[in-house]
Amino acid sequence: MTFRADRGIATTLVVIITGACASLSFASDTPSPSYTGQSTELTRLDNGLLIQGGDVYSPDRYTSGFRLTAGFTPPGLPALDLGAELSYRESDDVPLSGDRQMLIDTASLGGSLIAGIRFGDVGLYAKSGLAGWEGEAVTGNAAAPDGGTTRVEGFGARWRFARLISQLEYERFDDPTLSHLNLLTASVHIPF
Repeated sequence: MTFRADRGIATTLVVIITGACASLSFASDTPSPSYTGQSTELTRLDNGLLIQGGDVYSPDRYTSGFRLTAGFTPPGLPALDLGAELSYRESDDVPLSGDRQMLIDTASLGGSLIAGIRFGDVGLYAKSGLAGWEGEAVTGNAAAPDGGTTRVEGFGARWRFARLISQLEYERFDDPTLSHLNLLTASVHIPF
């Protein structure tokens, strides 16, 4: 399966977001943003811009991919977090919702804006964006949907207690063909 999106576009988006955020001046000792989970911190710039990345796997193992997030805390608003997320997901042999006889492969590339607020050790956040996707029928009806653009929405909560970090997140794709990407995830981890 091939994804028609030019990789140069994705790279350009990341560079533009990073450049725009890097040109602003922020405090370097800001706490982790409200939407920070188990992602790997790739870099934290002196101006406060935090870039994180991580792999994405669905519990049913149909889907894999990655997520790249860039975010910051605006000066003068220490409890507010703003960010942008770029994600790529590829799914193989997924049953089309409602039709167990039809299997499809999908690939999606999306971007979302994230806003969060922190209340001490508790953070709440929401995200909204778009995802372009392509699908290819593996078995069953050849008239399966072959792609499009859909809205992506999500919200979550993060709680930190000493070194223990727990996070709950819900993410929803607004197209029934991509219902396998709708996820409710919960995690508890201790960074060291």
